[in-house]
Amino acid sequence: MRVRTEDSGKNFAVVVGATGISGRALCRELAQRGWRVAGLSRRALTSLDGVESVQADLTDAESVRSALAGLDLTHVFFTAWSRMPTEAENITVNSAMVRHVLDVAGPSGHVRHVALVTGLKHYLGPFEAYATGETRDTPFHEEEPRLPAPNFYYAQEDELWKAAERYQFTWSVHRSHTIIGHAVGNAMNMGMTLAVQAALCRTEGRPFVFPGNEVQWNGVTDMTDAGLLARQMIWAATTGDVPSQAYNTANGDLFRWRWMWPRIAELLDVEPEGYLARPRPLEEQMAGEADTWRRLAEREHLAEPDITRVASWWHTDSDLNRPIECFTDMTRSRSAGFTEYVHTLTSFATLFDTLRRERVIPG
Repeated sequence: MRVRTEDSGKNFAVVVGATGISGRALCRELAQRGWRVAGLSRRALTSLDGVESVQADLTDAESVRSALAGLDLTHVFFTAWSRMPTEAENITVNSAMVRHVLDVAGPSGHVRHVALVTGLKHYLGPFEAYATGETRDTPFHEEEPRLPAPNFYYAQEDELWKAAERYQFTWSVHRSHTIIGHAVGNAMNMGMTLAVQAALCRTEGRPFVFPGNEVQWNGVTDMTDAGLLARQMIWAATTGDVPSQAYNTANGDLFRWRWMWPRIAELLDVEPEGYLARPRPLEEQMAGEADTWRRLAEREHLAEPDITRVASWWHTDSDLNRPIECFTDMTRSRSAGFTEYVHTLTSFATLFDTLRRERVIPG
């Protein structure tokens, strides 16, 4: 295997999925460290200083080949995924996206490391049986065997391992929990979704109602800051004695939503209302609010009037209605030398400040 190094002047990374929560944070972190960075995405990048925008359809091998042609890459950071109607389609599409990128980047012989972001569906099962079939016990440990169910995360890992053997690069897999970060148009963005929920509640004078179930309200959980995820990926990609393996990625603190919810409400200047008798999902609470948001965006001169690009009700409902508590064991990272920590409430506060500054939500 090739020796890893963080001689930033010699590193040229492509961040696949650069418009997403983890991709944007990673682009910023790499650029700040002096790396040459190409951000690969379907849409052109905006407001990412020091990042070259590269556009491609990841499901089209020829589109990827054309986009990456001539780029002498040393590192690949894969943060993209595409949700399809069935898990069989998820497997076909998402494994192909990994394969298309590595089939272009790998043969050059210059790629030293490839890092892949996955998540807790590795332990909880795919969307079609999310946290309802066989799952692993908490805290989740990286060495536990795969679940006996089709899962596109497993298919992505298989493509990564085959390419690593073929092209002789080191690799890492980063299993994040729910990510806190800023990316307009992202399909899985709890922090921004809660901020939009709060803005609508404040506008209409109603309480900020917890949308989840009793298990999540009372159970232990953790989350992942996008910046911490970026730094763990860079650490794994540039630290010479770190073995190629999977790493859980979480902030390091644990909390219960019954503790967190009123504190988020305070940050967003709304009156909290916790779990009462039954779940009250956001898809139910926020039904018909698209026009209200559009009027609010016009009145407050907000950046995005389309509510579907700033809130993903389905994703937050899914996370906050899981029938089991979810948190990860971080021993593998800590033992290998990655000891960073982010306080989750501070992560939320930082995100909300960013959303106000960039006029995504009212000030």
